[in-house]
Amino acid sequence: MSLFNPLSQKTLITCAVTGNLVKPEQTPHLPVTPEQIARECLAAAEAGAGQVHIHVRDPATGKPSMEVELYRDVVDRIRRENRELIINLTTGPGGRFVPGEDDPKVYAPGTTLLPPDKRVEHIALIKPDVCSLDFNTMNSGPDVVINTPRNVRRMAATIRAAGVKPELEIFDSGDIHLALDLIADGSIDGPGMWTFVLGVKYGFAPSPATVLYARDMLPRGAIWTAFGIGRMEFPIVAQAWLAGGHVRVGMEDNIYLDKGVLAESNAQLVARARDIIQSMGGRIASAREARTMLALPQP
Repeated sequence: MSLFNPLSQKTLITCAVTGNLVKPEQTPHLPVTPEQIARECLAAAEAGAGQVHIHVRDPATGKPSMEVELYRDVVDRIRRENRELIINLTTGPGGRFVPGEDDPKVYAPGTTLLPPDKRVEHIALIKPDVCSLDFNTMNSGPDVVINTPRNVRRMAATIRAAGVKPELEIFDSGDIHLALDLIADGSIDGPGMWTFVLGVKYGFAPSPATVLYARDMLPRGAIWTAFGIGRMEFPIVAQAWLAGGHVRVGMEDNIYLDKGVLAESNAQLVARARDIIQSMGGRIASAREARTMLALPQP
C-alpha cells in the first residue's frame, strides 16, 4: 500500500460510550441506563464524534445486556434529537467462553456464548446504520473469545439482509485473513470498513509498527480506524491519524482523561481526540460527511 497523506481527508471520530467490560464501580461516570447512554452519545456528537458505538446494560444492575428493547430505547432517544449521527450497535457480546477447571469441555461462570443468530437479533429488528462484526478467536485476558468462521458468516448474512454496514473488528493478524476470505467468497462486501483493536491482552500490541502492519494488509480503498485500550487510547489517536486512519475513543476503551484523573464524560474524551488531531493539522468529519465517506444514506 502506498504512503497516505493524512491531511488529504477528514477524520471520523467514533465514540464507544459504555462497552461490555468496564464496571460501574470503576467510575461513577459510566452511562448505564438508556437515557444516560443516549445522552452521552448526543454529547459526544456535539464534541466532534460522527459515529457512536453502543452496548447496553441492565439499568438495575449495570451489567451488560443484549435486550433488544434496551437497544431500541437508546436508538430512539438519539434519533429524536440527532438523525445524522451514525449509530453503530455492537454484536460482540455472546462470544466469551470460560472453561471449567475440572472439565474444560464444561463452561464455567462468566461464559456468555450465544447462538450467532441471537447475537444479531437486535440488528435485524432495529437496522442501525452500522454494526460491529468481531473476527477474533483468541485468548482475551484469562478467558477465550470464540468467533468461528461459520458463525461469523451466519452473522454476516443477517447483517447484510438487514441492510446494515458491518464494521470489521480486528484483534490480531489472523482476523484480517479471515475477513479477507469472507470478502473473497462474497459473504461481506469489500474493500470494507475495518477497526483495529490494540492493547487487548494477547492481541495486537498498541504500537506504531502494529498500526502500519495491519493497515498494509488491507485491500486498496479500505476505510479503517484504530484505537488503543487504557493509557494507549490517546497515543493511538495520533498514530492512527498519522498513518491515514480514523480514530475511536470512549469509556468502553479507557476511563481516564489523564493519569489518575477519571473522565467525567465521553464528550471529554472526544474533545481530547479532536484537539490532538487538529493540533497536527487534521480536520474532523461531521456525521453528514462521514456518511458520504462510508456510503451510508443521508437521513
